[in-house]
Amino acid sequence: AASGRALRGAARAGGQPPVRGLRASPRARSAMPSWVIDRYGRNDVLRFTRDMVFPTIHFPNEVIIKVHAASLNPIDLSMRSGYGATALNMKRDPLKLKSTDTEFPLTLGRDVSGVVMECGLSVSYFKPGDEVWAAIPPWKQGTLSEFVVANGNEVSFKPKCLSHTEAASLPYVGLTAWSAVNQVGGLNRSNCSGKRVLILGASGGVGTFAVQLVKAWGAHVTAVCSHDASTLMKKLGADDVIDYKSGNLEEQLKTLPLFDFILDNVGGSTEKWALDLLKKWSGATYVTLVTPFLINMDKLGVADGMLQTGVTVGSKTVKHLFKGVHYRWAFFMPSGPSLDEIAELVDSGKV
Repeated sequence: AASGRALRGAARAGGQPPVRGLRASPRARSAMPSWVIDRYGRNDVLRFTRDMVFPTIHFPNEVIIKVHAASLNPIDLSMRSGYGATALNMKRDPLKLKSTDTEFPLTLGRDVSGVVMECGLSVSYFKPGDEVWAAIPPWKQGTLSEFVVANGNEVSFKPKCLSHTEAASLPYVGLTAWSAVNQVGGLNRSNCSGKRVLILGASGGVGTFAVQLVKAWGAHVTAVCSHDASTLMKKLGADDVIDYKSGNLEEQLKTLPLFDFILDNVGGSTEKWALDLLKKWSGATYVTLVTPFLINMDKLGVADGMLQTGVTVGSKTVKHLFKGVHYRWAFFMPSGPSLDEIAELVDSGKV
């Protein structure tokens, strides 16, 4: 996928790209409007300013995007309240080179659809004026701004069939689902056909994307959601829809044939019984997106939090491996090449 991006970029650029300096913008602006927070808390910590520092290109593989649309995800609500601050600050300043906490003023927002305004020296597959979309990692300044800087490898050409507003709803949930299903779960278009897939919490952002993704790859999909979302699930291609409010969910699912893959967007007590629904000794995999990784680091600090997390996931992985199934944790992963593939699915009408 990466080589394809480079080839397309060379073709679009018509040979060698023009050399561009590491400048902030053609107009050398110094400030822009943005929604920021100066401390963690509830909605009253949100502040609108016209004096947010204008983003600059620090590395040759970065681009500056003029934001045409951004969207909100549950991660923004959590980050506003301080969730994950310990781990994210470590990612922002891993060597502790800065003497004080410098995440504030912090701009939230992960999704962006917009137009490339400026490119770093090594970016050859985009040029100013290109319509793009991206999901900005949570340790970087977000997209609730007029402009945002992104790593070129995290950016992709926007699907042609979507408006900017429509496109801004997809990257973060799409990449989170892609991470769980493809990069962690190992499913892809060549090995998914005929597999039985169970998606718990199917009517949320990640769930609705995952249903369409594995269905496009030929899987048989069982979606678990509330009754009022059942029509939507059928419309998105789910073969079986289970209402978790209509009775004992575990007992309802046990009446169905065993599954090859389970994606859990719910967490909690679900994993105590969900892994029993997998086919044993066949490579079947359970992937959960509800993990204690960031919470552990917030509560215990970086070292103890990482240790506790490692012990937890390690013990669960070994425990279930002895039972003949694979247990995995998944997280959002920024990826331009994955967004390229998602854009193809969107333009072809499969998502």
